[in-house]
Amino acid sequence: MARHPTLVIFGASGSLTFRKLIPALFNLHRKKRLPEGLQIVGVARHAYDDESFRNELAEALRSDPQAPREPDAWAGFARAIRFVKGDVSEPDGLAAVRRVLDADGGRLLYLALAPWLYDKALVSLQRSGLAAPGPDEAAWRRVVIEKPFGRDLESARALNRRILEVFKESQVFRIDHYLGKETVQNILVFRFGNVMFEPLWHRNMIDHVQITVAESGTVGERGAYYDGAGVLRDMFQNHLLQLLSLIAMGAPNRFEANALRGEKVKLLDSVRRISPATAGRHMVLGQYDGYRGSAGVRRDTKTPTFAAVRLYIDNWRWHGVPFYLRSGKGLAKRMTEITIQLHRPPHNMFELTNGRSPEPNRISLGIQPDEGVHIRFQTKVPERGMEVRSSTLQYHFNEPGVPGPDAYERLLLDALNGDASLFMRHDEIEEAWSIIDPLTRVAEDPDAPAPPSYKVGSWGPPQADALIAGEGRAWVLDTASERD
Repeated sequence: MARHPTLVIFGASGSLTFRKLIPALFNLHRKKRLPEGLQIVGVARHAYDDESFRNELAEALRSDPQAPREPDAWAGFARAIRFVKGDVSEPDGLAAVRRVLDADGGRLLYLALAPWLYDKALVSLQRSGLAAPGPDEAAWRRVVIEKPFGRDLESARALNRRILEVFKESQVFRIDHYLGKETVQNILVFRFGNVMFEPLWHRNMIDHVQITVAESGTVGERGAYYDGAGVLRDMFQNHLLQLLSLIAMGAPNRFEANALRGEKVKLLDSVRRISPATAGRHMVLGQYDGYRGSAGVRRDTKTPTFAAVRLYIDNWRWHGVPFYLRSGKGLAKRMTEITIQLHRPPHNMFELTNGRSPEPNRISLGIQPDEGVHIRFQTKVPERGMEVRSSTLQYHFNEPGVPGPDAYERLLLDALNGDASLFMRHDEIEEAWSIIDPLTRVAEDPDAPAPPSYKVGSWGPPQADALIAGEGRAWVLDTASERD
């Protein structure tokens, strides 16, 4: 008898399941990339049966303007979906789930739950036997855990200890959807698949690096959550430090989970920690106008919705090169870009307009929405003697108006196949928190002044410009184009 794998989604009535997981799985089904015979079991306290659960999923898919309209494909996919009522917070809340699962098949347990339920869910998985090893290698057991992974270093360590009481590290897939983006993975290919670029990637050639993760939207309905987190926890500890590690890490000897993640941990360990006493010289905070009037937000809150941070990496490759990271809500544009700015030419022999300095070469990696690479270099102006101008060579990852695959498609498929390369290891998470913790302590100091305000639709408070301008530099965004 064939032993089919099962994906069990705990928290199946939540928005993550409806907006991300099921659409991603359906797209993988359409592409014929799912493991043969995969069964999907949704678990929640909701009073669904199989048919009503499938109907609501189908309705959510129909309401998505980007979702494919393929009724026949959906009908085939939906036959593999079941629903079982269960409650991870009750002592015997998963007994019914255990009864419907094939004890001998592979089992991916996806915790699409609120973070405060993780500990209870792990206890329930252990007590119910759902996490217990199968009879052989084909009956694998894996767990996927969504961020946030704690709210500081201490809680992250406690969560990791609890996880590893139930599962081995090789069974744990800590997911950050940013690593599933094709353009984020393209950073590795761009760096290590092209001999022309990697020789530039060090302090002798690079003046500084900028990483911008900007959101044009405000907190909306997430006010209560966001006010307890702030931009440093919400974006820096995960997304921005992930981008930093990929852009600055050394080359792994092969694209394999332990090798890749080991290099990222080494890089994060090399990031110079900023003490609370010196944070004022390396960090600028901000709060957009009107944030305090948002639903769920305290009226006297000092929670930052914007931050710009200067970091240094104390290793041979990057010593002395500043990395400028910024992110915020309510900014002028929704975009993510990494800019690598090279040193200016040591001596200029050409004509310059208006006495300006020669513009340095830049390599800009667009993560979203303009997914591609912009390389800025100097060329001669025709019929103007030896006057030079800045030109840009562009490559776009996808055709205009043609969205790439959702990040969850790649990550779900990797988890089902047991490839942890794009997932985070426990020591990587703890290193990241050890970088961010001193900054959050400064941001949450009750005696600290409120962060400066900035207008919605701007690029943050003017102090962020001063942070980088004080060293003769300026924020740049080369991929901010009409292709949004």
